[in-house]
Amino acid sequence: MSGMSDLKKGSAEIVILSLLDEAPLHGYGIAKLVTERTDGALKFHAASLYPVLYRLEKRGVIRGEWEAGKGDRRRRHYRLTPKGKRTLETQRGQVAEFIDALGRLTGVPDA
Repeated sequence: MSGMSDLKKGSAEIVILSLLDEAPLHGYGIAKLVTERTDGALKFHAASLYPVLYRLEKRGVIRGEWEAGKGDRRRRHYRLTPKGKRTLETQRGQVAEFIDALGRLTGVPDA
C-alpha cells in the first residue's frame, strides 16, 4: 500500500454508502460530511467523488434523482437502493474482519 490516498480510494465506496444509509445527499453534501466527520483527515474532491457515484449508480446500489436547488440550480441527490443496503452490510462485515485482523497483527487495539 503506498499511503493514505490508496486507502481512501479503497474505502470510498463504503464511506459513500454509509453516509447515504443515513439520508439522501448530493455530491457536495457527501464531500462536506466526509471532511467534517474526519476533521479534515479525509477529503473527497469532485474529480474522484463523482466517478464513484456514477459507478455505484450504474451497479444499482444507489439511485440519483435531480432535485431543485437554490435559484435555477438543480442537484442530483443520491439514495441507497435495497441492493445498496445489502452491499453496505456485506462491506461493513468485511471491514470489521479486516480491522480485527489488522489489530491482531499490529497490536493496535481497534486498529
